[in-house]
Amino acid sequence: MAKKGKISIDREMCKGCMLCIRSCPVKVLEEDSEMNSSGSYPAKAVNVEKCIACGNCYEVCPDVCIEVYEVE
Repeated sequence: MAKKGKISIDREMCKGCMLCIRSCPVKVLEEDSEMNSSGSYPAKAVNVEKCIACGNCYEVCPDVCIEVYEVE
């Protein structure tokens, strides 16, 4: 059985590089339609039920604004 995960993104720290979106194998993330305070469109989790806690998004994030948790 595949792992289940939960993802948390600090939208104020995110600069909108979208590396996390490209790295997600199950398409949990997409670009937010609202800007953060620095004028960037951060990533947001939209299909959270699909998250498999692989950690790819965490690994590629240059701003360390993503946290991934494994849910039992």
